[in-house]
Amino acid sequence: MVKNLRINFAQNVGLEKKYLHKLVHFIKNELNFNISSLTINFISFELITKINTSYLDHHYSTDIITFNYTGNHSLLDGELYISIEDACNNAKKYGISAINEYFRLVIHGILHLLNYDDLNKDDKMIMKKMENKLLKGFSNYLKG
Repeated sequence: MVKNLRINFAQNVGLEKKYLHKLVHFIKNELNFNISSLTINFISFELITKINTSYLDHHYSTDIITFNYTGNHSLLDGELYISIEDACNNAKKYGISAINEYFRLVIHGILHLLNYDDLNKDDKMIMKKMENKLLKGFSNYLKG
């Protein structure tokens, strides 16, 4: 279990918390950072739309919103908000399981906390390669 990690589900998403702890532990070891506090929230389409509107002035839903409370990229203190419905829609769109998409979004959010960005094409490609590398590594870690 990862110390200082909290996981909240607005509804049952078919994912055991122990796998999220394993994922965060794996990423932490791979990318060499520490966690002061990290909360992962799986929430509704409606709630993520409200958060997106209130904090980012974007009047639509999104699959993930990340808040870094200190700006420190080696000792993380932040929150991830993952839209359950958007994640499920992504999974259907890309022909993958919802669980796999939840893992990808957690990785994506942690990368944002570590100062990865996806605002331009080049940065998005770098971030996507890192997501894929970590997702594949985690899959092998679970098998091993």
